Amino acid sequence: MNSTMKPQKGTYPDYYDNYIPLVRETSFLEALKNNGAHITQLMSQLPAEKENYAYAPGKWTVKQVLCHLSDTERIFAYRALRFARKDTSVLSSFDENAFADAAQLDHRHLRDLIAEFETVRSATISLFAGLTEDELLRSGKTTIGESTVLALGFAICGHASHHLQVLRERY
Repeated sequence: MNSTMKPQKGTYPDYYDNYIPLVRETSFLEALKNNGAHITQLMSQLPAEKENYAYAPGKWTVKQVLCHLSDTERIFAYRALRFARKDTSVLSSFDENAFADAAQLDHRHLRDLIAEFETVRSATISLFAGLTEDELLRSGKTTIGESTVLALGFAICGHASHHLQVLRERY
């Protein structure tokens, strides 16, 4: 994989503009590693009494944010794999709020969700590290538009960066 490749505008749905520009590193794989380490570090430093904290009514708790990051990363990595393997199916989107509401986290500790996130990120890095330039430039369709595999990888990292910023500012 050419780790300095960046997705070009038009190779992903406009919605990803909320996330892709947040990836500033020149190496995409380094960005994934650094981003994952920052999230793990921040979450590991939170006191146990903060894991169910939400900064406002109707906002997600810390545990819900971390679960959301793992859920979203799994879904985007799955899309990337399908597109890299030339799957022509139109993949559906998902409702992140419905996912957060359905996730039963009362029995889960933040440390367990951190470990899960680390496992998901490790799998994501392995997936993208093994892709060729040709595979990264392949694209597929979702219900919100067409995207390259590369753009999905950047969206994963940028999405996590977005939530990391919110965690730092509001939690």
